[in-house]
Amino acid sequence: MFQIVVDSAANIPAEIVKKYNIKVISFVNYINDKPLVCFDPELTQEEERAKGKEYYDAMRSGIDIKTGLISSGNFEEYFKAIMEAGEDVLYFSLSKNISGTFNSARLAAENLMEDTPNGRKIKLIDSLNASLGQGILAIYASEMREKGMDIDAVYEELLAYPEKMNGVFTVGDLKYLARTGRISGSVAFVGNILNIKPILRGNKDGYIVQYKKCRGRKTSLNSLVSLVCDNIVDPENQIIGIAHADAYEDSLYVMDEIQKRIKVRDFINTSYDYCTGSHVGPDTIALFFMAKDRELGN
Repeated sequence: MFQIVVDSAANIPAEIVKKYNIKVISFVNYINDKPLVCFDPELTQEEERAKGKEYYDAMRSGIDIKTGLISSGNFEEYFKAIMEAGEDVLYFSLSKNISGTFNSARLAAENLMEDTPNGRKIKLIDSLNASLGQGILAIYASEMREKGMDIDAVYEELLAYPEKMNGVFTVGDLKYLARTGRISGSVAFVGNILNIKPILRGNKDGYIVQYKKCRGRKTSLNSLVSLVCDNIVDPENQIIGIAHADAYEDSLYVMDEIQKRIKVRDFINTSYDYCTGSHVGPDTIALFFMAKDRELGN
């Protein structure tokens, strides 16, 4: 038997975490130097949305928010407890090219494997993504586990998924991208004046890059819809992820427009997790889906 582990940036709603028996190790953000644990396992999706609104309203007001890594020591403690209970570990990480989290988990795994309790295994998969780009992979792994596949078989199957899992998004205010160095401050200033709404994506190496520029919010949302519908493969067997940073009505619009064009197995529509949401800012909308690759028609 094995446990599927994600960090809280995987953005899986608490109710779905329970449904699929997925373990979550949480990031901790700091708001005005006060700690905020980024995942609460007891929240309903409605409560998560309300908490998300509170968080992103705080960002809008200019409150000081800091994020940090999950340390290798935290990972080691978490993995060790699972292994001592007689189970293996399959962990899905944030892209190593946007966060040091994968490296922290790798160091923890190497330390533990030097003296493996009961011959247990630790397998790590770099999702090359963030948010539900991680989370949906973990859900697919859970479904494979439910069918009786062991950790080695699931790991080998899932290794090929990140290169096909796409994450595309647009933001509400360019200043948050400027703060994290995605664009310059002057570009953000001019772009906001001109109502420029870029479409960004995770490229094949797991870096966040600009895909195209749109003028106006509705145009950017429609562009996201088209990117999904024009590139998705086998949609009737896919879960599409929608993460929004206090932009619930826009997320419903996007979901409705996709459903008008293609038939999808299911959607997960949830408030953006605090960890990655703090880097892209309020009103961000992100979509996650499987395509033949990460090139999106290029």
